[in-house]
Amino acid sequence: MKRLSDERAKILFEKLNKYIGTNVTQLIDRPDGTYCFRELRDRVYYVSERILKLSECFSGKQLVSVGTCFGKFSKTNKLKFHITALYYLAPYAQHKVWVKPSFEQQYLYGNNVPKSGLARITENAAQYQGVVVYSMSDLPLGFGVLARSTTDCKTADPLTAVCYHQSDLGEYIRAEDTLF
Repeated sequence: MKRLSDERAKILFEKLNKYIGTNVTQLIDRPDGTYCFRELRDRVYYVSERILKLSECFSGKQLVSVGTCFGKFSKTNKLKFHITALYYLAPYAQHKVWVKPSFEQQYLYGNNVPKSGLARITENAAQYQGVVVYSMSDLPLGFGVLARSTTDCKTADPLTAVCYHQSDLGEYIRAEDTLF
């Protein structure tokens, strides 16, 4: 596992800032130890420094993964968060969207959230702001990007997309054939 280059570290922290803002420091300095981000085969892993030291005795070819995969860099050097990062980012999310119970399944199938499926939204969220999508029972379902600001959502048409789908918990089932 190698350290992220300066360019990739900048991309990662900008993306984290889009979803959790200044709470990035709480991801790194946790009560149970210090955590860091490492890269292996274009994937970004979130791992404690204690486990990282233990993994140094393995070569890169022997190592499959260490820690939690947060995302993958594409060939154009863009970072896409994996759903495995959801439970680490959800407690620190600054902007949230709650979907109606009747729309949860549609979201988990990979659809965008229209205004008619929107139950609640945090105040003062800007357009293209990263959000965590929740069910009404406060279960994190996935990541999204707001298509409209909070004020624009109030006057939008019921079929207008309010939140663009990024990733969701349903990916495990949809990608079941390709994972193994």
